[in-house]
Amino acid sequence: MAEKIHRNVVRRFSFVHLLGGVLLLLVVSGTGTEVARASTLHDGQVWVPLYNRFSPSDKVRGWFEVNPRFGNDMSEIHQLLIRPALGYQIMPGVSLWQGYAWITNYEPRFTDEHRLYQQLSYRKKFDGWNIFSRTRTEQRFIRDARGVSLRAREFLRMNVPLDDRKQWSFVLYDELFVSLNATRNGPRAGFDQNRLFIGLNRKVNRYVSMDIGYQNQSINTPGPRAVDVMNHILLIQWFIDWTD
Repeated sequence: MAEKIHRNVVRRFSFVHLLGGVLLLLVVSGTGTEVARASTLHDGQVWVPLYNRFSPSDKVRGWFEVNPRFGNDMSEIHQLLIRPALGYQIMPGVSLWQGYAWITNYEPRFTDEHRLYQQLSYRKKFDGWNIFSRTRTEQRFIRDARGVSLRAREFLRMNVPLDDRKQWSFVLYDELFVSLNATRNGPRAGFDQNRLFIGLNRKVNRYVSMDIGYQNQSINTPGPRAVDVMNHILLIQWFIDWTD
């Protein structure tokens, strides 16, 4: 009886979490245009991340990510992320995570950032399509910034198979970033950035799949004389999933 009640509570919480994500992503469509300024800086980039998801045990999940990003019209590496995490499967489709990230930036000068993050993930398979929602909070320790920058992220992804074998899928996702506080020489409070992706997913085999498509990244940069940035990204990301 207690287990049944627990499952019902988790299901309702997951539904509220998913609904909140949808509402946030609807709001950002208006927010992104309001924060954009006339002096927007554009750049062509290519990101080639590799994600590895595995299961040390029935309930424990592992994650390891290597994410190189090339900017300045795809001519040079400008950022590299290393991001491991451990998660716990509360019930099918719902998991809690604790992770760490090390981010190095190379342009216009070398800086780095250490980051702790917590995450609630929700996966649901419907008849003919899949949905994935992720709510993440981050504690960012940024070089030259005074204090810890706190940030919230909401991610919502939809996969729609295009063939009977489900080897090809249409992919649409959006992720909203909001800074929760202001730090000296660091991020300001409020809208931070938004990422919108449209593309295709190719299932290579049972464990490996790949996304390829276009990602638009709109960034609200800090500082009174800052210039907003819009990156046009060719995103080629690989997924290795040993948990299915």
